[in-house]
Amino acid sequence: MCPQSPDIIVIGSGIGGLCTSALLARYGKRVIVCESHTIPGGAAHSFRRRGFEFDSGPSFYCGLTGTQSLNPLKQVLDSLGESIQVIPYDPLGHYHFPEGDFPVYSNAERYRQEIAKITPQGAKELQQFERRLLGLYEAMKDIPTLALRADWQVILVLLQRYLPSLAKMLPYLTLVQSSVGDVMDATVKDPWVRRLIDLECFLLSGLKAQGTITPEVAFMLGERSRAGVEYPVGGSAAIVNALVRGLERWGGKLRLGCHVEQILVESGKVTGVRLRNGEILSAPIVISNATMWDTYNQLLRPEDLPTAYRQTALQTPAVESFMHLHLGIRAEGLDNLTGHHVVVHDSSEDISKPGNTCMISIPSVWDKNLAPEGHHVVHAYTLEPFAGWVRDDGYEAKKREKAESLYRAVEKIIPDIRGRVVLELIGTPLTHAHYLRRYQGTYGPAIPAGKGMFPSTHTPIQGLYRVGDSTMPGIGVPAVAASGILCANSLVSLSQMAELFK
Repeated sequence: MCPQSPDIIVIGSGIGGLCTSALLARYGKRVIVCESHTIPGGAAHSFRRRGFEFDSGPSFYCGLTGTQSLNPLKQVLDSLGESIQVIPYDPLGHYHFPEGDFPVYSNAERYRQEIAKITPQGAKELQQFERRLLGLYEAMKDIPTLALRADWQVILVLLQRYLPSLAKMLPYLTLVQSSVGDVMDATVKDPWVRRLIDLECFLLSGLKAQGTITPEVAFMLGERSRAGVEYPVGGSAAIVNALVRGLERWGGKLRLGCHVEQILVESGKVTGVRLRNGEILSAPIVISNATMWDTYNQLLRPEDLPTAYRQTALQTPAVESFMHLHLGIRAEGLDNLTGHHVVVHDSSEDISKPGNTCMISIPSVWDKNLAPEGHHVVHAYTLEPFAGWVRDDGYEAKKREKAESLYRAVEKIIPDIRGRVVLELIGTPLTHAHYLRRYQGTYGPAIPAGKGMFPSTHTPIQGLYRVGDSTMPGIGVPAVAASGILCANSLVSLSQMAELFK
């Protein structure tokens, strides 16, 4: 059990907060995680209604098991001595364009063969595009995230341990700093394949190719072809539970229903936190897994931060929120159903237009225990701005209107979906903002490649750090897990890191 005066307090039990706290506990630090919700996981938590188990956020995972994986989350689990059971599958999903439907295979060659059925020349250009990015992946993959940190001492680690790997990256330095759009412009002319690349970037980062950093897509392409895709048995809750087990196994403590009202700062230094019930927890280090906007607007007083720094941070553009449709449905006659689908309704509209691109997950295809016998769970979601949403007399009608694009998308896969529904839950940006306590229900910053740096885990306040989707590019689990690794490693010595890395 942690004493009343821990070494470190972590605010929030999202994947970023859990990876950070569990690693710090593994390093021997006394850690308390304060979670406002009654269940852990943040945007990755699961919830149950009438026997149906729903993922609230991420539903697509790569490299959770096996020795070949470079997934930062897998590296954290290995360090904690934890593992999860998974179900591998291929194809990893299906894309549904107005021009046609096709499976997306993990194997790059098999994937291009499907593209060639639509545009033979485009498939050849896609190969050139992937070849350029996979070269960067091959150069990056020998430097595991677990070996990195977010301070100047990372230079010592790289020079002492990974000098040959750094040399391999020299030919790709310009690529590291460019956007995926730059690589696409140099290799792909086919308009349909360009749209496909934009879609894959949008799914990964919330931005199209011109705004997405190149290493992010290089890592995704390399990992899905090398490590494969898989679904965790028990859903995203299985990942959260494994991290909580690891935290507690190494002496850390998770407090649920423990809402932090304020981060306490005196003379530019963190002294602890004040809870909603008035309790004061003292610690010299506080790590916020809340978004940048929530941390600086809600948890700190304006005078705690330098004025210019605070204003610049709060002006950072945010990825829009989402509409969510969670369904429990009757499964009879759906024997050949597959689990992941992306539907683009209108090719003449931008893929990032709210309601035009819809993501669909049916995880009970792999894990039957997520739904009552003879049923499936369906999770569909699409981009939706926060602006204009209020809980007034028209709220319910607007929810149903905005859910229509999701229903039409699911009808591409299950034409009679509306007649199968036995449980319907519609989530809006207000739902996101309320249950996840996230600024405007966002998934993180929308900083285009080359237009600014992502805020680091460090802050101007001594002893205050940040982790999660506001600190790393991308809106997925690997990015937030990586932020947790970098933050935790920055708070221990190089010798402690080396001992763990063995």
